[in-house]
Amino acid sequence: MEIDKSKPVMVTGANGYVASWLVKKLLDEGITVHAAVRNPNKKDKYQHLDNLAANAPGRIKYFKTDLLEEGSYAEAMEGCELVYHTASPYILNVKNPQKELIDPALKGTQNVLNQASKTPSVKRVVVTGSCAAIYTDAIDCKSAPNGTLTEEVWNTSSSLDYQPYSYSKTLAEKEAWKIADGQNQWDLVVINPSGVFGPALSMNTDSESISILKQFADGALKMGAPKVGIGLVDVRDLAEAHYLAGYTPAANGRNIISGHNTNFLEMGLALQERYGSSYPIPKSALPKWLLMIIGPIVNKALSRRFIKNNVNIEWKADNSKSKKELGVKYRPLEQTMEDSFQFLIESGLTSKK
Repeated sequence: MEIDKSKPVMVTGANGYVASWLVKKLLDEGITVHAAVRNPNKKDKYQHLDNLAANAPGRIKYFKTDLLEEGSYAEAMEGCELVYHTASPYILNVKNPQKELIDPALKGTQNVLNQASKTPSVKRVVVTGSCAAIYTDAIDCKSAPNGTLTEEVWNTSSSLDYQPYSYSKTLAEKEAWKIADGQNQWDLVVINPSGVFGPALSMNTDSESISILKQFADGALKMGAPKVGIGLVDVRDLAEAHYLAGYTPAANGRNIISGHNTNFLEMGLALQERYGSSYPIPKSALPKWLLMIIGPIVNKALSRRFIKNNVNIEWKADNSKSKKELGVKYRPLEQTMEDSFQFLIESGLTSKK
């Protein structure tokens, strides 16, 4: 599927952590971006995008949209051959998962993709999915073929009551494929990233990775870090993967975007050389038995079930499709962690100890 770079591209949630880097790439390539946002009048939330556009050959236009409102993407999508749907809530601690996660993820996907079918110019839709639609806990890797997550694997163990974010991403992606299979106008490419780290382009970022980095900086993990098995990808590599998914004619299906199979302790150790003398970066692992006792008391998200299924368990995914078919190249873990931590410092989100 060839996409004409002279045509505008719509990006939902354009001011988000990942989407901002994607918008930067598109603008740098001279492409006109139709930024679908909740409220274009809140200039402070989009100033960083205006600054990017001012120094790039591409242009940006803002459109008021709402994930829950049918038809709200019609104007923003007009004339676009390529649509990026990145907007979906990423909140791990929620009071009402149905309202805060499921509804916007599922209905947002329906509204964007159904509008694509009503917009004659659209040829390709790239959806930002997640590895969370492939697995719930690191222990799920053990039941995957050869102990490794692939694009063929689907999340079957999350629910509204356990890991509802993973459940929302699973439902939303399945709905995306259902809608795509019901038409023949445009093709669907899904990007499935693991945990996203790296510097943000806006100080307004609400990335969950920031909360983890803060714990490395403020001493919360100075006694040790839990060896929670996760995948990690640099936000800049993820933005490049999105761009390639849109403009690589042969791009198809699901695509695991993950640079490293790692864990919290390994991530902390990657910061030791540069920041270990100034910040209480963890150097050792917290015992699993201790976490089973204190985890649920310190953090509600650290339930005994979560600890049992993720601590001291290797997370492993196959990223070969992204490298072979999309041409994605991944930064070293140390670079991603150091750049992430430096952003934390420069943005004033932590103070030197």
